[in-house]
Formats: sequence, structure tokens, C-alpha cells
Amino acid sequence: MTTSTETPTLAQLTTMRVGGPAGRYVETADEAELIATVRAADADGEPVLVLGGGSNLLVSDEGFDGVVVRDLRTGVTTPDSSACAGATVTAPAGAPWDDVVAYAVEQRLVGVEALSGIPGSTGATPVQNVGAYGQEVAQTIALVRVFDRERARVRTFPLADLGFGYRTSVLKRSMRVVPGDDRSPWYPTPRYVVLDVTFQLKPGDLSAPVAYGELAAALDVAVGERAPLEDVRAAVLGLRARKGMVLDPTDPDTASAGSFFTNPVLSQEDALLLPEDAPRYPAGEDVKVSAAWLIERAGFGRGYGLPGPAALSTKHTLALTNRGGAAAADIVALAREVRDGVRERFGVALEPEPVLVGVSL
Repeated sequence: MTTSTETPTLAQLTTMRVGGPAGRYVETADEAELIATVRAADADGEPVLVLGGGSNLLVSDEGFDGVVVRDLRTGVTTPDSSACAGATVTAPAGAPWDDVVAYAVEQRLVGVEALSGIPGSTGATPVQNVGAYGQEVAQTIALVRVFDRERARVRTFPLADLGFGYRTSVLKRSMRVVPGDDRSPWYPTPRYVVLDVTFQLKPGDLSAPVAYGELAAALDVAVGERAPLEDVRAAVLGLRARKGMVLDPTDPDTASAGSFFTNPVLSQEDALLLPEDAPRYPAGEDVKVSAAWLIERAGFGRGYGLPGPAALSTKHTLALTNRGGAAAADIVALAREVRDGVRERFGVALEPEPVLVGVSL
């Protein structure tokens, strides 16, 4: 375990590149260290923020007056496999998610190829039920091991107990907001700290059926057809790069938390109130609509906010970006403007996807 003698800022630890200092910064290299650090902080009443890739956080300019724990564990293991049942793949929470996807594609394992290029750590994927291009991790997760901070013990959640929904899970819903002080107004803290995630994948050379029209078009296949695993991964990486959704230190469009707003899920009745050309997708008995479409039609086009320090991406309106020197307050102001504009134009409330620490919309 390493406790930094230099206090880093959260701007240095997150892809949005904003946020003030950490009160104390600890790097952990194995599971025992991670649990011991969290357990000790809880015993001392010290606020805890567990970091992986820092790709889904917006932290206040005041920073986080507690212990910031970064899980540095990497690697992928395959405890068992068979030609019939597929392969069980386990990755520690700190492992970069795209490394897991790359490993699966290299090993001819099917089920996560359309999730290529998503920044952040593996431990974040079950919390948010991360998804893209027609795939979600809920489709392949078998088990999630966590440290339960309330019971101070390790627990294992099978798929049936994870309560996955659109960008949510039992792990996310267990998060509670803790009142802070003038330095850190409030912060969300999870009951469960993810230790590792186990996926059940199937062997094969072809992908899962392609479920997203844009990806199908890029692959020149029909929706529902399959394509070679490597081709799907390459196509997804290309699509994400063109939208500024693959991290690139030379491209300010990638200094973001990815999609800042989730796609709203509306009742059938409310969805009928939108213009006829509004994209709609089935979501059980409800209807999911495109947040990007709502944002653009409300008057917020690509690059909105330029030449200011915070602006919408020039490639994709769902990303709020740091153009260089932006403060958290700049990002929050832009997010509020977009949210309020969509609500005024369409009567739809957009919800932020990143975890907000010390700030609120």
C-alpha cells in the first residue's frame, strides 16, 4: 500500500480533468490492502472515494476531504472453460475495462466485443450496468464480489441478485449521499466496494448478434446478424473515436466523463408528446428516447459553449468537455444550461450519468 506524500488533485485522477485536492491519497495493489484501507477509514469516520480509471466522476473544485483509494490491480484470469459452457473470465475491479474486452476478443470469447473502447475500470461496469452499441455487461456478468461496508465482510452477488436495469444496479442504488461541510458540501458513498467481476462468455469466432443499427451499418451487416469478433471491436473503436469517446490526450473532445446524460425513459403517454421524428427505443413497458437528439433539438449543437473553457464536444453533443483550464463550476454551469433548456423545450428531465462529488445540478 502506498500513501502519496504529494496530495494529487482529482483533476489529475479523472478523465474530466477537473476537481480539487484529495485529503489523502492511497494506492492499493492487492485485495487485502484495498479492504484494509476502506475498513480503517470507515472505523475512523473518514470519507472514502474509491477510484479506478476516474472516467465517470465530476468532483468539485474544493476537492474531496477524505481518503481517495485507487485500485491498481490488473490482469484477467479464466478459472474454468469448456467448449460447451464457454469460459468464466474474472477481472479485478481495478483492471482497465478495455483490457478485459481486448483479452476476450483475443481468446475468441463472445459477449463484450461491442463494449470496446469504454474508458474506466472493470469495477465500475456492474455498478452502472455499462452498455453501448446494443450490449450491456448485464448480459454476461455471472458474479460480482464486493466488500460490504455495512457488514464489514466480503459478499458475492450472483446475477439474479444484482437487480440490473438501464444504467443501474443494486450496487448503484445502495449508494447514499452523506452531508459534508463547507470544504466538501456532500459526497455519495457506496455500501459495496467492488472487488472483482466474473463474466460468462461463449467461445466463437463471430460476435453476438449485432443489435445496434449504426454498428451494423459500419460492419455492412443487417441488425441481428453476426460479424467476426475483431471486425466488431475495430468498428466500435472507430465509431467511438469519431465521436471523441476514446481517450486521447491531444484531443480536448475526450476530456470528458463520456456521455454526461442518460437517455430518458418515458411512459408511452409522455413519449407521444415528443415530435414524431424523435428517436424511440423499447424499454419494457416504457420508451427510451435519445438524450443527444433532445439536446440538439433544444438548440445545443456540437461545440456549444466554445470558445469557453467548458463546451459540448465538437463530435458528440452528449459529452461535456474541458477545453483546457475548466473548473468544475464551469462544467456544472454548462450541464445546468443544457438540462434546463431541454426541460423547457420538451418537458423532459435529463439525469446526469457521472457520479457527482461535492457538486449538484
